[in-house]
Amino acid sequence: MRIGLFALAGGAPLDELAAQARAAAGLGLDSVFFGHMNGWDALMTATFAGREAPGIEVGTAVLPTYPRHPLALASQALTAQAVTGGRFTLGVGPSHASIIEDGHGIPYERPARHVREYLTALRPLLRGEEVDYKGTTLAAAGTIVAPGAAPPPVIVSALGPAMLRVAGELADGTVTTWTGAGAIADHIVPAITKAADAAGRPAPRVLAGVIAALTSDPDGVRRDLAEQLGFASAFPGYRAILDRQGLSGVHETVIAGDEREVERGLRRFADAGATDLLVSPWGAPDDQARLLALAATLR
Repeated sequence: MRIGLFALAGGAPLDELAAQARAAAGLGLDSVFFGHMNGWDALMTATFAGREAPGIEVGTAVLPTYPRHPLALASQALTAQAVTGGRFTLGVGPSHASIIEDGHGIPYERPARHVREYLTALRPLLRGEEVDYKGTTLAAAGTIVAPGAAPPPVIVSALGPAMLRVAGELADGTVTTWTGAGAIADHIVPAITKAADAAGRPAPRVLAGVIAALTSDPDGVRRDLAEQLGFASAFPGYRAILDRQGLSGVHETVIAGDEREVERGLRRFADAGATDLLVSPWGAPDDQARLLALAATLR
């Protein structure tokens, strides 16, 4: 199982995010993926980090599809791939109705169909092919000329059955959040693998995102996480995966405790079939550094 760092693109100054990428590379981690929020652009942040930390995979986890037309995103992604020397992975997803409709003013209609149509247009554009596509949720016509840039891998944020089918059939894998090792083993891996097999595609990557904390007060960490991120539990997509796991909120997915407990929790993801683990460390800077050093030993 590959081990990577997950960081929010808007969570710190750019130089600090680049320093995090360099530290991750120095520890021998395999990747750094940046989440999208209302701050730095995640794709540009990943590109910058890839230049600052040579040798490590960089990517987005994930960019919302609705606000970015496939032609625009294909151009950006191929540029990132060229700048990073072929170490960029593009993660996309539909985001949530409250963000897309309330924030961007774009109708959040049929998200699984939208992502299927988005990938149908995007993947050939990334290969430099001419596209003339008209779907029910989008249309795209044109080509992207990016000499020397290979198409980057594409992963999709997929938690439910419909999205996992789309990811298995049209993408290179999925990236999950708020999903424990049990749900990875029983739901995520079987569903996306079945879809990929049926489509004649290679075995998909399963990048499991997890918040982890080295702490003597795991209950306190969960309380803090519930206060700061508990709102995410109400998003329909997250609510569905939490209900599938019998959990009341996102705070219950955190791995927290001493070194032995955290190591045991992280290793469960390898046993569950995850190909990659994206660790988001929680706590004081020194504790985060110790946690990443521990995670690096699990590779």
